[in-house]
Amino acid sequence: MEFKKATRKKVKLKLNLSSPSGAGKTMSALLLAKGLVGSWDKIGVIDTENESASLYSHLGEFQTLSLTPPFSPERYIEAISAAEKAGFECIILDSSSHEWSGEGGCIEINEKLAQLKYKGNSWSAWNETTPRHDKFVNKILQTNIHVITCTRSKTETVMGEGKKVHKVGMKDIQREGWEYELSLSLNIDRETHLASPSKDRTGLFEGKDAFIITEETGSLIRDWCEKGIEVDNRSEVSESQFQKLIDKIKSGAIDVIRTAKIHFKLTEEQINTLQDWEDQQNAK
Repeated sequence: MEFKKATRKKVKLKLNLSSPSGAGKTMSALLLAKGLVGSWDKIGVIDTENESASLYSHLGEFQTLSLTPPFSPERYIEAISAAEKAGFECIILDSSSHEWSGEGGCIEINEKLAQLKYKGNSWSAWNETTPRHDKFVNKILQTNIHVITCTRSKTETVMGEGKKVHKVGMKDIQREGWEYELSLSLNIDRETHLASPSKDRTGLFEGKDAFIITEETGSLIRDWCEKGIEVDNRSEVSESQFQKLIDKIKSGAIDVIRTAKIHFKLTEEQINTLQDWEDQQNAK
C-alpha cells in the first residue's frame, strides 16, 4: 500500500437536472450539453419520453435513441453502451425516472419478484433488484463520456403570496439519494425556470443566485472538467486481442473499430491496419 499526493484530474461530467414536468429539463439539458462539448453532432439523447426530445430538433443536429418499455436497468445500460460505440461525447438520459418507476423499471421488477419468489415479501426481493439498479448507476459513473440525467420530481401545490397557487418540485422520482451519486445536481423551478444546486462538487453554483441554464452554463462547467491531469483509462491490447478484432472486422463487424479506439491503447500501425480493413469492407 502506498499513499500518493492528491491531484486534480480531468473529469467527465455526471450531472442531474430535476424538476416537475413542464419546467424545461429537456431544453436545459440540450443547451448545457452543447456548451459542454461544442457541437450538436457530439450529443446523443436516450429518450424515454415518447420522442419528445425531437421537438427541439430546430436547435441543432443532435441524435436520439427512442427507448421504449420495459425500462429495466439492463436496457438503459445497453443504450448507454450504444452511445459509447457511436462515439458521442455527451449523452442525455431523458428521463432516468423510468428506470426506477416506469413500466418494467425497478419498482415493478421488485413487485414481480416479491410475488413470484418471495411470497409477497418485497424487502427480500430488493436483494435481487438493488444490484441491478446499482449496475445502472455504476455504468453512468464509469463511462468515459459526459452524462446528463433528467429526473422528474413529484409535484406539490403550495399557496404563495397573494394566495397564488404554485406547483413546486419535491422529491425526485428515483431511488433515495440519487442526486448525491453525481457531481452536480440542479433543481429547476417550474414557474421561473431558474436553476439552483442541491449538490455541487464543482463549487461553481453553490451560494450563488439561481440562474437560467444556457450554453454558457455548459461552457463554464467544461472549463471546470478540463482543469486537471489527463488520465488515459484505455487498456493495453495484446496481439491475440488485436487479431480477434481483425477477425471480427473480416466478418463484417466494422463497428468494432470505433469501440477498439475507445477502449484500447493502439499503436499508429494498429490504427492504420484497422483503417485498411475498414476501407476494404466499405469497398465491398
